[in-house]
Amino acid sequence: MEFRAKQRFLRMSPRKVRLVARDISGRPVQDVLDSLRLMQQAAARPIYKLVHSAVSNADQKGGINVDSLYVKQIFVDQGPTLRRYLPRARGRADRILKRTSHITVVLDERS
Repeated sequence: MEFRAKQRFLRMSPRKVRLVARDISGRPVQDVLDSLRLMQQAAARPIYKLVHSAVSNADQKGGINVDSLYVKQIFVDQGPTLRRYLPRARGRADRILKRTSHITVVLDERS
């Protein structure tokens, strides 16, 4: 049985979030939570909260052993981009792209 949790419109670039997401795919949940707590990357905290939320979802459903869960899939999609402009010399403007991410975590039970 699969359990999901989603984080949408995270104000962080998907490229930065994917670096952390690649490390945790396919690993047991307890191992993932321990390693995310010690990571230095800024994306580790929202992913930690998301995995913890998915574990809570599994626990609420009942009849599941939380220790046997593993991260079946984690994928990071790009959300909408906020466009800001920075004034430059001679009346020009540079565009600043503030990217957002949508993260989905899928947990499953090892049999």
